[in-house]
Amino acid sequence: MLLVLPSPWLRGVFVGICLLAVSTGQVKTRPEQIHVSLSGSSSELVLTWSTFNATDSVVEYGTTSLNLRATGGSSLFVDGGSLHRPQYIHRVSLTGLQAGQRYMYHVGSAVAWSDLFFFTALRSDASWSPRVALFGDMGNENAQSLPRLQSEAQQGMYDAVLHVGDFAYDMNTDDGLVGDEFMRQIEAVAAYVPYMTCVGNHENAYNFSHYKARFSMPGDDGANMFYSFDLGPAHFISLSTEYYFFLEYGMQQIRTQYEWLQRDLEMANQNRAERPWIVTFGHRPMYCSNDNSDDCTHRQSITRVGVPYLHLYGLEKLFYDSGVDLELWAHEHSYERFWPVYNEETRNGSTASPYTNPRGPVHIVTGSAGCREGRASFRNESLPFSAFRSNEYGYTRINIFNSSHLYLEQVSDDQGGKVIDHMWIVKDTHGAYP
Repeated sequence: MLLVLPSPWLRGVFVGICLLAVSTGQVKTRPEQIHVSLSGSSSELVLTWSTFNATDSVVEYGTTSLNLRATGGSSLFVDGGSLHRPQYIHRVSLTGLQAGQRYMYHVGSAVAWSDLFFFTALRSDASWSPRVALFGDMGNENAQSLPRLQSEAQQGMYDAVLHVGDFAYDMNTDDGLVGDEFMRQIEAVAAYVPYMTCVGNHENAYNFSHYKARFSMPGDDGANMFYSFDLGPAHFISLSTEYYFFLEYGMQQIRTQYEWLQRDLEMANQNRAERPWIVTFGHRPMYCSNDNSDDCTHRQSITRVGVPYLHLYGLEKLFYDSGVDLELWAHEHSYERFWPVYNEETRNGSTASPYTNPRGPVHIVTGSAGCREGRASFRNESLPFSAFRSNEYGYTRINIFNSSHLYLEQVSDDQGGKVIDHMWIVKDTHGAYP
């Protein structure tokens, strides 16, 4: 049917309404919250983004021009708040990437494209030295470390970023608007460097639905809640400590993750000739000396010994028996480095060189990236196996040089990027501790 408008005035109104509708549609279909993550293969990356209307899911990319094209799909995510705000979360995998090659890209569809970003494809072999930034507990408000991280990521200082739980404070707040704004904020890092995550307590709303929906981590077992990946000479394992604290979502999830960890650690140990380092990251620490009543301040911390009273599925013995080298945590809004430790006993390699051939895993707590809850103070007396602690805002860097040497340092954003702590872990062999 042909619509006839009898007067120029009516025709002008109709055209104006059509233009307004198109404009509104463009705003809702423009991609945002773009982030990169590793897939099961180092030659493959996953790009994830959001729109607020349904669109195609397309990435155009290339080394000198946007001459390559990949497509994927989207899923509808509805926030659990009173407004039930919907958004479409898009995922596209890029395969066959050339190691070391820098690619430019944009994401979107025929109705709207994002700005232009870039990334560098990673090597899949073990004979290189990955550089990683890590932190936890970064919020939408007071994300003090983010500008420095943004600058360093875009300068190519990192091959990956680990966000060790607690995002936005909180992603579900204001019917998900805070989560949307936070994902826009971290785009300045996450659109350029693989942004690898683990879940924290601040993601618990609606059974962690925002965390599960917004990120795209490797593997199909845990819906982003637990997974692993290889990076250079290291095998990284991300896990959920939150399963132990939100039992209203069921006990089976603890067992499922624990059995998966057993299998993954067994395979990682079989592959130690190629990937000798095993590094875990989870949100709530086993140990801390902060001045509060958090789980890590208790001698029988749940993360360490397992389900209360039953002491089932404790992680410390599993990680010790599996020869895990480095355990990364957050939750406390501070930084704390420990001597090698197992079962509350210092397990230094020697008095002169505690981190050379240590007889237990090394624990790092790094949750001081900045959020609205501020800093965490420490007790006057530290634990006997606590080596260094600071509540200055900042983040941690790791450089895994080779099969025997791993370097770690803490950056203070309060002091303009000054390195306030550092250490080397040196190992002649990897595996079960003596």
